[in-house]
Amino acid sequence: MILEFLAAHPPFHSITPGELADLAGSATTHTFAAGEVIVDYSSHVPDEVWMVRAGQVNLLPTNDNGVGDIPVDTVNVGGIFGFFPLLAAGSVQFVARAVEATILIRLSGDLMRPVFAKPAGLAYLAARAWDTLSDRTTGLDRSASRGPVGDLVRGDPVFTARDTTVRDAVCVMTDRRTSYILIPLEHGEYGIFTDRDLRTRVVAAGVSVDAPIHTVMSAPAYCVTADRLAATVLMDMLERGKRHIPVLSQNGAVMGVLEDVDLIAASTRQSFVLRRSIGLAADVDELQSVATGITELAVDLFRGGTDASATSGIVSVVIDSVVRRALELALTDSAVPRDAFAWMTLGSVARREAMPSSDVDSAVSWSDDAVDRGPDFRRLAGRVHTILDGCGLPADTNGAIASRPDFARSARDWTIATSGWLDDPLANRGIVMSSLLVDGRVVWGRQALHTVPAVYRSMARDHPNALRLQLLNALSDKVRLRSMRDVLSRRAGTFDLKAHALTPIVNLARWSGLTVGIGSASTVARLRAGAGNGLLSARDADILAEVFAHLQQLRMSHQIDQIEAGHRPGDIVSLAELSPLGRSLLGDGVREIAAVQRRVSHLAATLAG
Repeated sequence: MILEFLAAHPPFHSITPGELADLAGSATTHTFAAGEVIVDYSSHVPDEVWMVRAGQVNLLPTNDNGVGDIPVDTVNVGGIFGFFPLLAAGSVQFVARAVEATILIRLSGDLMRPVFAKPAGLAYLAARAWDTLSDRTTGLDRSASRGPVGDLVRGDPVFTARDTTVRDAVCVMTDRRTSYILIPLEHGEYGIFTDRDLRTRVVAAGVSVDAPIHTVMSAPAYCVTADRLAATVLMDMLERGKRHIPVLSQNGAVMGVLEDVDLIAASTRQSFVLRRSIGLAADVDELQSVATGITELAVDLFRGGTDASATSGIVSVVIDSVVRRALELALTDSAVPRDAFAWMTLGSVARREAMPSSDVDSAVSWSDDAVDRGPDFRRLAGRVHTILDGCGLPADTNGAIASRPDFARSARDWTIATSGWLDDPLANRGIVMSSLLVDGRVVWGRQALHTVPAVYRSMARDHPNALRLQLLNALSDKVRLRSMRDVLSRRAGTFDLKAHALTPIVNLARWSGLTVGIGSASTVARLRAGAGNGLLSARDADILAEVFAHLQQLRMSHQIDQIEAGHRPGDIVSLAELSPLGRSLLGDGVREIAAVQRRVSHLAATLAG
């Protein structure tokens, strides 16, 4: 029987008996002769998925010259196909052809879509769909996964007021040919209403189309900033079960809304599966065992052709997953209320620029009504970092971790401390603390408890002297141009890629972002956001962004080489081991950084005079 056959194969083995019965009850059986075309997806928008009951099916790519001869995949008994075109609304094109006399089961598209929304269905997609079709066929641009999502936004966002009726909102969606509409809310947040909400929250629930849209919207909408990598955003969408995601500029304005099909080409299989394993880790030992896969992930991504920027972004997302799971496990033995605090990641992981050598910086902020629980939160943080140490993610060696009082405060105390750093940046390590906390990104808890960014948004207007000191601090990170020229001429010596090249760019970028009110963001996004601020020109921002990318590529390559050689990854490179081109690029990069620092310093001195 069809029901038993479905139940014996993924992803159907984990759905409920009722769902399985409905799926089997609507299924039909079809027979095809050897060589017969089953479906040509170049001319067919599917509303079904096919399962091989007997025989074999080849999936053949199509292009302007017709049907290709080399299969991109072969589906055997128990396998399914057509799910990728179904989920991508027909935008994926290939031909399915029977290899031999074949019996297929036709499954309803409406019933299959919910199957792929479940964890087992997502895992199935991660293990097969991205691998089979997005990487090897269909003309989808795999490089899209390596770029920021802001580059993928097409068309202006569509808005309506919260009191608009469902009927009128759907009319707007129809006129604008979108499958969503956004509803502005208070405090800069948005609600979202999609075609799926129309089906499930209105039609299926029997709600009147004259109801206000705010009663059936999803709120607040999960949003991402434009600098996020497409590959990592797709993983977030899969993890959260989202099909639409608003993309925000660094200033919080909506640039547009992406759908999952816009990101479907992202190569996320290995990283998605690893994240799922992390989320399902039953205890600390299992989490620490699974987390050893992070290093292997970085090696495989980079050696597989993923550039350093995308590799760092994906590794950062996976580290976030480990931190969240470590928190969940630590909370099982803690009396700390789960909803009373926010956990912030700081440093390179917060900027999504993690390297295999990166350690974990952290801070914690708790609600003001839990002000007397400070020691409990710090003990929790200590437990979390102990777990992370066993995961191969060591705590920051300089002590920027949430188990220390400087990095564990109530939301109100963070606001007071931040204001103090801005009023007197030279007291209480104000500049250093500002640099650390302004990078902070919430990975657990309510965003509103991270009160530091709000204080810094008006830094340029309200605290110009503190901003000037941030610039002076950034310019004090001198690259070793003279000694670099000496060692290059002798082709000897060593060079610290992070301390003497990358850190000066990161600090200049942080200052650049603060000049336009931007807190946590990637280095490149900060440079480009602040370009033209009167001191950093657009050309110099582009130069620094390009040098940063080259240095990160060299740094990642060096650390991957170290890992494969069985050594601990680090940032010290032996110049004698670099290729002539590598030495040349490194020397040019250092000179470019120094030149930008001189230009910015000269302009700053001129304006001050």
